[in-house]
Amino acid sequence: MLTNLQAADAWIDFPATSRDGEVPQTTRPIIRERQWRQIDPQPGAAAEDVAISRWEDLRSTSSHEAMTPEDRYFVGIALKATRAKLTRDRQVVFDGTMPAGTLYLTAPSKPLAVQFRSPCAFLHFHISADHFPASQTEGLNDLVLLRDPLAAELANALTELGDAADQQFTRCIGQTLAMHLARLELPRARVNALPKWRLRRVEQYVTDHFHRCISLSELANVAGLSRMHFAAQFRVATGYRPREYLLNHRIEHAKTLLATTERPLAEIALAVGFSTQAHFSTVFKRISGQSPARWRLASKGQRREVKALPPRRPSPESDWISAAA
Repeated sequence: MLTNLQAADAWIDFPATSRDGEVPQTTRPIIRERQWRQIDPQPGAAAEDVAISRWEDLRSTSSHEAMTPEDRYFVGIALKATRAKLTRDRQVVFDGTMPAGTLYLTAPSKPLAVQFRSPCAFLHFHISADHFPASQTEGLNDLVLLRDPLAAELANALTELGDAADQQFTRCIGQTLAMHLARLELPRARVNALPKWRLRRVEQYVTDHFHRCISLSELANVAGLSRMHFAAQFRVATGYRPREYLLNHRIEHAKTLLATTERPLAEIALAVGFSTQAHFSTVFKRISGQSPARWRLASKGQRREVKALPPRRPSPESDWISAAA
């Protein structure tokens, strides 16, 4: 099941500090997962009704499987944009791009498999089923919210503090998230997602022509549908209105140019389809949370940090749009 809500597609940055090597894993309010969705039990410690963990995988592709405990709901919130395919018993739950702030939820005793097709980072909430009244849990399995503003803000609140957050604060965040999900008003009317073969044609068209003005009618013609049907089905399939998708595609391409070239901002703005640098900067900051200049500086700093790290050998264990509806 998929529902789409509005939120900004921003990178949610989880600050890494030197304390990561000093704080024992068992005392961190946000636990680092060694395996996807798996939290190592703490000997002699009572199970928390809300536990929060972080999963990050820098590989371009990876696959994982997990089972939700019988007394827990599992909630994942993307900290940065990634491409993922969620499946259960060979049935596709979601297949596409997850912007930062994307939320997905799995009910107790449910298996789930994932294929990540780009590097990923997630906050994972393991929430006791007691926080979800039985009368309000219908539709909360395989729920994917591609853009949920509250979830993104809650994730931001945690990532800003990092390991400085205490147990009481993280528990409060988890309880707030549970209350939000339990009270969601899910739409009764279902709209089918744009078929994948039509979606691929539109995505390729945008990739080839994003540098110029593309109208809704033009994209609808590429998909072979009326404007109204195309817009509705495209939003279900991607979580974006067509115009939003185009803008996000432009910004992602602009990020590549900012990170890999020294071209002036005005030149990059024109190269990715904006008529003015001012419009480009406004849209870039709305989507990414930073101005283009600040984002460029931050990306250069991150590259320097990555180069300073010693090479790491891969772990031997390593080797969402209407769902099934």
